[in-house]
Amino acid sequence: MSSPLNVHLEAYEGPLDLLLDLIRKQQINIHDIPIAKITSQYLEYMQRAAGMSIELSAEFVYMAATLIHIKSKTLLPRDPELEKIAPEEDPRQELVDRLLEHERFKDAAEMLQQKRMIEEAVWSNSQIDQFLADSEEPGLAVTLHDLVKTLQKVLDRAKLKPQYQVTTEDVTVPEMIVFLRKSMKQLRTGETISAVELFERARSRRAVICLFLAMLEMVRMQAVSLTQKELFGEILLKKHKGFDDLEANEQALETIQEEYS
Repeated sequence: MSSPLNVHLEAYEGPLDLLLDLIRKQQINIHDIPIAKITSQYLEYMQRAAGMSIELSAEFVYMAATLIHIKSKTLLPRDPELEKIAPEEDPRQELVDRLLEHERFKDAAEMLQQKRMIEEAVWSNSQIDQFLADSEEPGLAVTLHDLVKTLQKVLDRAKLKPQYQVTTEDVTVPEMIVFLRKSMKQLRTGETISAVELFERARSRRAVICLFLAMLEMVRMQAVSLTQKELFGEILLKKHKGFDDLEANEQALETIQEEYS
């Protein structure tokens, strides 16, 4: 079986990055993943990494076990009569949902990174005083990497907390934009709110991810800005010039809803 990893061994941040790369390179429909083929290629990558003494995290091993489990479930025959009584969900569905969520996260992050690079190329630091109010402090620049690190810390802490959720939370990015807007509406000019505090109000991993994407969208629309009071300090959000316009712009929320549907 041919593999797309036949030139050099690429480095990936996690197993979902590897799976997405395999799917994209072969132009596979993410909703109809050939699980046997992808599992074989995934295991081949791990074997090559081991042969080159590249250490992979436990997440790669766990994903390999997950792929093998899904593959075995797809191979097991299903009783037709039992299928009529209780149709079984596609064993690949949970993996597909995780991949789609991860892909949206990566796309939004890349979008914000590109926007930042364009802005840096257009505006020089020597002219920043022209765009600041007299009473406003410039603060420290917050990069996308800083925000992602904050998100990762919150997700890592969430793994250690007991989970009591019994219903599936169907939260969306537009809903989180509305939540973020309400949370910041009472802030006065120059006042800030902690990104960590906002993340910790979310009750599920999905809600945290959607809130992160909502932050990216509101930064993109210049409704909020990110800042730090000190180097490596916590990330703070404050109203930006487009905040009031966003509250009246329902069309923007509808457009975002379509993008994430």
